[in-house]
Amino acid sequence: MLKIGDLSKLSRLSVKTLRYYDEIGLLKPAQVDRFTGYRYYSFDQLPRLNRILALKDLGFSLEQIAQILNEGLPPAQLRGMLRLRQMELREHVQDELEQLERVEARLRQIEQEDTMPNYDVVVKKVGPQLVAGVRDMIPDYPQQGHLWQELGAYLTEHKITPTDPCLTVYYSDEPSIDAEVCERLGSPAQPGERVQIHELPAVEMMASVVHHGPFTTIGEAYTAIIKWIEANGYRCVGPVREVYLQPAANASQSDPNTVTEIQFPVEKV
Repeated sequence: MLKIGDLSKLSRLSVKTLRYYDEIGLLKPAQVDRFTGYRYYSFDQLPRLNRILALKDLGFSLEQIAQILNEGLPPAQLRGMLRLRQMELREHVQDELEQLERVEARLRQIEQEDTMPNYDVVVKKVGPQLVAGVRDMIPDYPQQGHLWQELGAYLTEHKITPTDPCLTVYYSDEPSIDAEVCERLGSPAQPGERVQIHELPAVEMMASVVHHGPFTTIGEAYTAIIKWIEANGYRCVGPVREVYLQPAANASQSDPNTVTEIQFPVEKV
């Protein structure tokens, strides 16, 4: 028989871990001294312990290991669990490789510019958004005030209170700018003559950067995110969105307190 301390040395598992395995029924001692409470294990239990360690090394949870050992799973079910674990590991490796690429791209940027970048780009998932929007061609990005006025008049007429924040969607910029100004809605509404009620689709990978400052300098943020997309092996795959987290006071182009999030839907090249 092996004392719990001896089994701990042999298996390189802590005594605390072996006690926990006992509590959850994963590896119960062959004998417990009823006077001292000391746990004793038989040598016949070593193959089970080795299997626990092997399955743990494959990344299975203790709950899954208990299921495998206690329920005598057929080979087909065990193969299914292993294939699922294989897929999980491959996805994890891919995530790590993509993170490594981002680290290397940031290093190259710092080495080239010899300074920390002013903008940080993150990739996130964006859910679907119900909006009321007015879409039209505009000659220049700042010249969308009449679209906002038209949208605001519709909301006032229909007594609709939008949910923050509002945004502009840019569908194209050549030869003219195809823009839609949007207010988010909490529930469906009736469309207007030029106001469309629709859902902006969810985006699995949205490259995002936040610009804190006036619209007159927002081009710097666009330059930063476009460089990041190219440097990290992505490409834009949909309309660009400008989300006005803190709108400019009186729609001023020079309000320094404006906070705008620029969003590019992307995919890996």
